[in-house]
Order: sequence, then C-alpha cells, then structure tokens
Amino acid sequence: MIKSIFITGASAGIGKATALLFAGKGWFVGIADVNAAGLEELKKNAGGKIGFSIPVDVTDAKKISSALKEFDTAAGGRMDVLFNNAGILRTGPFEDISLEDHRMILNVNAGGIINCTYHAFPYLKNTKGSRVINMASVASIIGAPTEATYAASKFWVRGFTEALHVEWKRYGIHVCDIMPCYVHTPMVEQNPGKFVDSVGVYITAEKVAATVCKAAKSKRLHWVI
Repeated sequence: MIKSIFITGASAGIGKATALLFAGKGWFVGIADVNAAGLEELKKNAGGKIGFSIPVDVTDAKKISSALKEFDTAAGGRMDVLFNNAGILRTGPFEDISLEDHRMILNVNAGGIINCTYHAFPYLKNTKGSRVINMASVASIIGAPTEATYAASKFWVRGFTEALHVEWKRYGIHVCDIMPCYVHTPMVEQNPGKFVDSVGVYITAEKVAATVCKAAKSKRLHWVI
C-alpha cells in the first residue's frame, strides 16, 4: 500500500524539501503552488518521483476543491497526509506594510488552510489513519515585533489546529502543527530585518521536512523546532 501526501507551497523551501523527502521514501507525492515554474523544476529534481503536480492558489477555494479531487483520484482514492504548508511573510513596522499585504497574509496563511482542509475532509475521512499537518511557527506562541499580522495568522493556525485536533478524533483524523523558528528558506531571505538578524536563522528546510515525516507517524499535537 503506497501512502500519499498533498503538499501546498511546494515549489521552494520547506514544501520542496518535504516533497523530495517523502518521494524518496516511496510515497505518492502531490505538489501544489502558485509558482508553476517552480513545480516543474521540483519535478525534474525529484527524478520522476512526483506523482501529481498542479499550479493552484490556495486562496481560490473552487480551484483547490478541484485540485484535491484530482489528487485523490491520481492517488488511488486515498489521502494519508494533507500538509498545509503554503504561507507568506512580510516584515517591517506594521504601519509601513501595505494594507493589501496585511490582508494577503491572512488570506494565504489562514484562509488557504481553511480552503484546503475543508475540501480535503472527504478524502481524509475515507483514509484510515490520515493526518492534517499545518505549518505554524514559533510566532504562534510569542508575537514577534515587525511581524504583527504574520504572528496573528500563525496564532490562528495554532488555535485552528488545537480545535480540529479534538473535533476530528471522531473520524480518526489526527491534526497537528509544526512550529519552527526562522528557517533558511527564500521566504525568510526575502524578508530581512533587525529582529530576524537578532534571532538568527539556523534551521534548515530539510530539518523541518524531517519533522513533518515524524509527525506523519505520531500523535503529538505541537512540534516545536
């Protein structure tokens, strides 16, 4: 029996590292991202081991619904893991970040998880021992300066995870989250700042991917890195 995982935000960073890790372990891997070129590059890097790929925006509920249905069919009617990894970051003084960017952070980091989790439910329910793994952050524990809205979005992820962790036990679906500090990824590199520099960036995307792999086999609720 080949297990399957659907990964959002898969074209770079943590999503990419997770896709490569699970593909190397023989899983049926589905990758999704708004960056179509990045998905194609990942497929080449994986040497044909990626089973399903689709460019899609997690904020588009209708297209996410269609993408998940296609993935379930391609995976043989099972979804063992939904990895809600897609997310964006903007750093700087709250008032200097555009209102459009503040809203987009919430739309992607929170709204995207709602869309994916909601539409994945029927497939998760039909797969024994399935899991939802949400990408949270240490910023979901302590609100970081220059990241007010990002931290708020990750506090949301933690609350959503904790509630659904309890709710979906009745279906046998385990829900958990990953809480890393700053990770060496393009997203963090594109958002430098004094606070980031003061904390430091020491965690690799591969280390987070390895934690996702552990979470796929465990019943722990929070994974702090």
